[in-house]
Amino acid sequence: MESEKLKELQEKYDFDLNKILKDIKKNKAKSVLLQFPDGLKQYALDFVDYFQEKMKKVEFRTYLGSCFGACDIPNTKCDLIIQFGHTKWK
Repeated sequence: MESEKLKELQEKYDFDLNKILKDIKKNKAKSVLLQFPDGLKQYALDFVDYFQEKMKKVEFRTYLGSCFGACDIPNTKCDLIIQFGHTKWK
């Protein structure tokens, strides 16, 4: 179940959470790293809770270090990295 905070965020931003779930399944990811810009880090646990509820066999971790854009990928072992942002990346 989506938290109230996550519902409010979805009204402001289009995170396309269903597409993320499909991508995780498509990639058969067992460990997923969620990366957030500073303005969204306060909601990281809401995202983790949401995804963990939908996909119980997947390990979700967050990277809360600095993130300066899509090219700023942390050096960590995981099957898939999901980067969230304030604007669409083309």
